[in-house]
Amino acid sequence: MTIKALGYAAQHSFSRLKPMEFEREEAGAHEVQIDVLYCGVCHSDVHQAENDWANTVYPCVPGHEVVGRVAAVGAGVTLHKVGDLVGVGCMIDSCRSCEPCHAHEEQYCEGPNSWLATYNGPMVPAAKAPDGRNMYGRDNTYGGYSNVVVVKEDFVLKIPASLPIEAAAPILCAGVTTFSPMKHWGVKAGDKIGVLGFGGLGEMALKIARALGAEVTMFTTTEEKIAEATKLGAKGVLESDTEALKSLARTFDFILSTVPEKHKADPFIPTLKRNGTFVAVGELGPMPGYNNQEVIMHRRSLAGSLIGSIAETQEILDFCAKHQIAPDVEVIPIQDINKAYKKVKSGDVRFRYVIDMASLKQEMAEA
Repeated sequence: MTIKALGYAAQHSFSRLKPMEFEREEAGAHEVQIDVLYCGVCHSDVHQAENDWANTVYPCVPGHEVVGRVAAVGAGVTLHKVGDLVGVGCMIDSCRSCEPCHAHEEQYCEGPNSWLATYNGPMVPAAKAPDGRNMYGRDNTYGGYSNVVVVKEDFVLKIPASLPIEAAAPILCAGVTTFSPMKHWGVKAGDKIGVLGFGGLGEMALKIARALGAEVTMFTTTEEKIAEATKLGAKGVLESDTEALKSLARTFDFILSTVPEKHKADPFIPTLKRNGTFVAVGELGPMPGYNNQEVIMHRRSLAGSLIGSIAETQEILDFCAKHQIAPDVEVIPIQDINKAYKKVKSGDVRFRYVIDMASLKQEMAEA
C-alpha cells in the first residue's frame, strides 16, 4: 500500500526546485509515518540538488533535518507512538551487520551499499556495489522537503520538549556534524579550539564548544561576523589576517573546519599545538596540499569526520536542550526555497534557513 505525498524536487542539476507529487510506501511493521512540520536547509542540499558531487539521483527531493509528529506506526513499533514529536537526520537505515554498525557508528557503514540516506538513496548505489546489488531495494529516496516521511523506528530521534521545534531541525545535521568530532577527539573544559567558517555549522560548533567549557576562536571572512561571534562569547579573527595567524602559533588543541568548499588548511596548521588536530567536516571534495613539515615537526594531525551516529544525534539533541542551545534560524515558506539556495551559495546568509512545511500543506489544499 502507498500514500500520496507532495514535495519540492529538482529534476536536473540546472533546474529550480518545483512541486512534485509522488508516492511513499505505508509504514511497515517497524516503521513510523511522520507528518513533517519543519525541515532545515543544509548547504549539502544545494550541492546535491546541483549534482556538485556527481552522484545525484533525479528527481531529487532534498531535506535531512526533519522535525515532525508521528502520524502512524507499524504493528511492531515500540520506540514511538502517534503524536510524538520526532526528528529524522541524514540517515534512515544502514546494513546493521558491519563492524561500524555494531559499534553504533552507522555513518561509517561498510556494508555493500553503505548507509541509506534520507534522500538520494544509498551512499553506494548498486552500480558501484561489489555484488552489483542494492540491499535496500531503493535506488532513490525522497527527503524532508515534503509533507510526509516514513522511516525505520530506530533511525527516528526524540525531540526534547524544551527545544524550539523549528530550531531543533538543524541540530539533526549541523549540530551532530560538529558535535561528533568534538566528542571523538575529546574536546573538554579548558581546551582552546578554533572554528573555521561562521555559517550554520560554525555557529553550532561555537555554541557547543562553549557549552563544553572550551575557549573558542572563530576564523571568518568579515568584521560583521567577528562581531556576531564576539556576542556569542568567542574571539574573532579574519582568515586573511596573516599577522594575527602568526601570533596564534601553537595555540589550539583542536581546529574544526566547517567551510563547505575547497579551502587551504595550510594557514591554520601552524596555530595547532603539539599533538593538535585539524578536522574538516564541510568539504567533501579534494583539498589543496599542505606543508607536511608543519605536521611532522609537531606531531599534528589532519583528519575528517562525517555527520554523526544515531546515538550521537540523540545525545546532542539532549545536550542542546539541557544547555539551552539552539541555532539561530530564519523560517521561510517552501515557495522561497530557490531564493534561499541562491543566498546559501553566495554566503549571503547569517541564519540557518528552516522551512515551515505548513506552507506546503497550504499549497496542497489550494491545489
